[in-house]
Amino acid sequence: MVDRIKYLLDEADIPSTWYNLAADLPPLHPPINPATGRPVTRDEMAHTMPEPIIEQELSTEREWEIPEPVRQIYAQWRPSPLFRARRLEALLDTPARIYYKYEGVAPTGSHKPNTAVAQVYYNKQAGKRGLVTETGAGQWGSAIAQSAAMFDMSAKVYMVKVSFIQKPYRRSLMETFGAVCVPSPSPETAAGRAVLAADPDSPGSLGIATSEALEAHSKDDSLGYVLGSAANHVLGHQTIIGQEAMLQFELADDYPDIVVGCAGGGSNLAGLSFPFLGAKLRGGRDVRVIAAEPAACPTLTRGTIAYDYGDSAGFTPLFRMHTLGHGFVPPTFHAGGLRAHGMGQMVSRVVEDGLMEAIAVTQKRCFDAAIQFTRAEGILPAPESTHAIRVAIDEALRCKAEGRSQTILFGLSGHGHFDLTAYERYFAGDLDDTVLDEETLRQARQSIPEQTWDLTRSAT
Repeated sequence: MVDRIKYLLDEADIPSTWYNLAADLPPLHPPINPATGRPVTRDEMAHTMPEPIIEQELSTEREWEIPEPVRQIYAQWRPSPLFRARRLEALLDTPARIYYKYEGVAPTGSHKPNTAVAQVYYNKQAGKRGLVTETGAGQWGSAIAQSAAMFDMSAKVYMVKVSFIQKPYRRSLMETFGAVCVPSPSPETAAGRAVLAADPDSPGSLGIATSEALEAHSKDDSLGYVLGSAANHVLGHQTIIGQEAMLQFELADDYPDIVVGCAGGGSNLAGLSFPFLGAKLRGGRDVRVIAAEPAACPTLTRGTIAYDYGDSAGFTPLFRMHTLGHGFVPPTFHAGGLRAHGMGQMVSRVVEDGLMEAIAVTQKRCFDAAIQFTRAEGILPAPESTHAIRVAIDEALRCKAEGRSQTILFGLSGHGHFDLTAYERYFAGDLDDTVLDEETLRQARQSIPEQTWDLTRSAT
């Protein structure tokens, strides 16, 4: 057998259901309508979600059936491979066993199509002719552009301006699929114009792009709004990653002691780790889950747990989550998919409950780890994925220092073929290691709304 083992499943092994961690957690705090101070109603949710997605968003059922048309499209690249990183283990001279679940085999190169296909399908079934969304690094925008093309729908994507500039091939990919890609903030919307009036050179943020997408959606009933991270239904759709990984570990006759995922809004992290956490909560084997986030956008490690908006203009409901404040505009580091001011509610909850820990890592150390990984394993990782690689390598080196073996699984959420400008800057020595000062965070926290309702009353 070759040293680099690839644990493959057959098409028949694609899960037929998504997993919902809410079934194994205490009741979650619901989103709040800021105008009423009460939980958001189903009718209010229907402004942006088709009925099946509302059902999933509110569900406490453990499993949701994957529609057969979605599963058929999944079969183009799923099940995705699980690799044993034997050459990386040898390079590190560690007794740890390192595995990675590789989502870069998807048509657009990341984990994002796992939920994009599902959301586009549900919107098509609801009679929508087109879609509008936001994107950070462009991985989500690419996934929506591809999925929209497969269901014969139009797509418009507001892309964070700094990523629009840094990652021209992402927007080219979107346009190839037929989508329209707009740099955000843009003069197309009132939300964008307000930002540009205050700062004509604004690099943008995911919160600003979300405001623009929601505003565009509100003006055209024929468009469906779709989002790529944070929401409960999005995290559920991504659990196909972890479910497959559990089957693959059976083939490997192994089981992870540590699961590591990069953390922005939480979709890749949740998709990989939630099935393992659920098994633990139901009496299964213990597992340590680590969220690896950028020090330049430290939502989990330095954010505040509070009710806050999901966008910069305050169009969304208020979500209880780790947040830096919806007015936060992150530095222009290269992991554009990890530049969210707020974390998904369910990820925030498991961190708050001590089921998951968070570690913030700096950009250059992440790229150092990426180069080690690429030269050992032969895959160029996306900048987002480098955070998980960094923490996985650190844990493997800890095992070496302590003289004990553990099994480490990390999520390789996507390839970096469209991110070579970031690697070019790394080799030129032009990448910085922004660590936010406390004054910047203090000012950002001022945008968090003052709480005027009883959280225990609002819990369901």
